[in-house]
Amino acid sequence: MQHLVRKLSITAALITGMAASSIAAADTLIHAGRLIDGTDNAVQENVTIRVANNKITAIESGFTRASANDTVIDMRNGTVMPGFIDMHTHLTSQSEPGSYMHRFTMREADVAYRAQHFAEITLQAGFTTVRDLGDSFAVSVALKRAINGGTVVGPRIYTAAKSLATTGGHADPSNGMRPGLMEPPGPMEGVVNGVDAARQAVRARYQEGADLIKLTATGGVLSLAASGDNPQFMDDELAAIVATAHDYGMRVAVHAHGKDGMIRAIKAGVDSIEHGTYMDDEVFALMKEHGTWYVPTITAGRSVADRAEIEGYFPEQVRAKARQIGPLIQGTFGRAYAAGVNIAFGTDAGVFDHGENAREFTYMVEAGMPPLAAIRSATMSAARLLGAEDVIGSIEVGKYADIVGVQGNPLDDIERLKSMSLVMKDGVAYRLP
Repeated sequence: MQHLVRKLSITAALITGMAASSIAAADTLIHAGRLIDGTDNAVQENVTIRVANNKITAIESGFTRASANDTVIDMRNGTVMPGFIDMHTHLTSQSEPGSYMHRFTMREADVAYRAQHFAEITLQAGFTTVRDLGDSFAVSVALKRAINGGTVVGPRIYTAAKSLATTGGHADPSNGMRPGLMEPPGPMEGVVNGVDAARQAVRARYQEGADLIKLTATGGVLSLAASGDNPQFMDDELAAIVATAHDYGMRVAVHAHGKDGMIRAIKAGVDSIEHGTYMDDEVFALMKEHGTWYVPTITAGRSVADRAEIEGYFPEQVRAKARQIGPLIQGTFGRAYAAGVNIAFGTDAGVFDHGENAREFTYMVEAGMPPLAAIRSATMSAARLLGAEDVIGSIEVGKYADIVGVQGNPLDDIERLKSMSLVMKDGVAYRLP
């Protein structure tokens, strides 16, 4: 009797195991009329991408017949690509009339709820991964954890938390305030003066959960300060930030408009220059020599220039800088691309409305970059700058199933990237055709 019970138990376990195996074997098949896989310049036609759990498990020629348990996503009339990566966003804020008062009126919870909303909009627009380059209250760190834990929906986030600035420089949180409204900010608040403070500020970002460092090497457009392009860090401060960040396995992204600040930052060994408005041939050559990436943010430049024409939208001090600097970035980008500088896609979303990130593709193509190169800048090139090319950035077996698709062919009409039909992140479809 005991032998019979044992035999029945083993049989039941085998049946249960087979059932579980059968359920686990159910795949998602994406039938793609065209595939831009992010790895080369070829466009494949009529292929099937097989997804199991959160990974790409096969790329098969033709439209593979589905088994009974499989799910089929029909993109036979469209183009499928790797999930897009925006290398410059600010998920905890969005420019709008009156937004200069938000730092006085919004609590941490207000910022957090808005950030969750902006994150979901960004994902729906086809951006499955972003770098967040400057937040408030370290909300982007908490948001990253909530997304990774499945509590809320949004893209993968690589965050710098609070940007690093000098006293009075771009990203000093006390700019524009009368004395006494806040204690003079220091390294814990992201304000650096001197080598020791530079090291402390980097370590504080590491401690609070940042993935990388963002610093403001020059003045900026939207800060309440006179200059939009003057250099704001000394050579020894930059060297201390870069060395400390790299010791902690963190890359360094640098806001910069002016030439002198860019040259100092590039020579210090930073990983990317953001905006880069006043780059010239000397800067292009230096970036190529040092392997420095360029993240252009054309959309932000055009947006601030447009909004500067709206009476009262910006403080007058900001309005003048927006009119001067904003319109120049697209031209700089075109020259940088022609010079052969490494380019990764980035928009500065938050300076304009979240979810409009794909506008950047249009402006890049207008400036002379071919559509396929623009798509690569937001896929494999961006993944390389992140140091995440082993897991995202292309549609290859073994990588995360971050996959997007549009109807028609974006190589014929780049504007199609503004209308996603398919958005899948980590094997989960958030938008279906």
